[in-house]
Amino acid sequence: MAPGASALKAQAKEGDERLLIEAAQKDPGRFGDLYESHFERVYAYIARRVRDRDEAQDLTSEVFHQALRNIGRFEWRGIPFAAWLYRIAANAIADRSHRVAREVNLPDPDQIEEACPEQIEYRAQLFRMVNTLPADQRRVILLRFAEQRSIREIATELRRSEGAIKQLQFRGLQSLRVRMGEANG
Repeated sequence: MAPGASALKAQAKEGDERLLIEAAQKDPGRFGDLYESHFERVYAYIARRVRDRDEAQDLTSEVFHQALRNIGRFEWRGIPFAAWLYRIAANAIADRSHRVAREVNLPDPDQIEEACPEQIEYRAQLFRMVNTLPADQRRVILLRFAEQRSIREIATELRRSEGAIKQLQFRGLQSLRVRMGEANG
């Protein structure tokens, strides 16, 4: 790639994002495009911090509802739209932590470790790659790692032998390793 090509590509992406934001501000029905392009990153950002799948899903939904409600107030300043979503997500996580801390004695949310953008992008990329697996492998991987089910529980639910579930898990993980290796050099 030519030296200036990556800068041009970044400007084009920035321009596309700005157009999506302006379209959503004029017609909230167009917010879906922004949602689609940022869902995985926001979900990965939240999931890294709350470590509970249901809570991460609820918070992700809350973030996008709040973003949709406030899209008219968003002002383009050359900063990626994702940064605004991350700020909404960080506030939602902090609010949740404060709410839960009142009920249970938990550490202050300011003490929760921050993930770097590279980790967030890596997790988002992994979520996208899991979605490209064959249906059986994807289902086993999600049940095993996202829902933290045992091999026996998955075998019972899918009406397969434990050996078959282990094989599907193995093939799914191998495929993800290969794809992640290709994507990350």
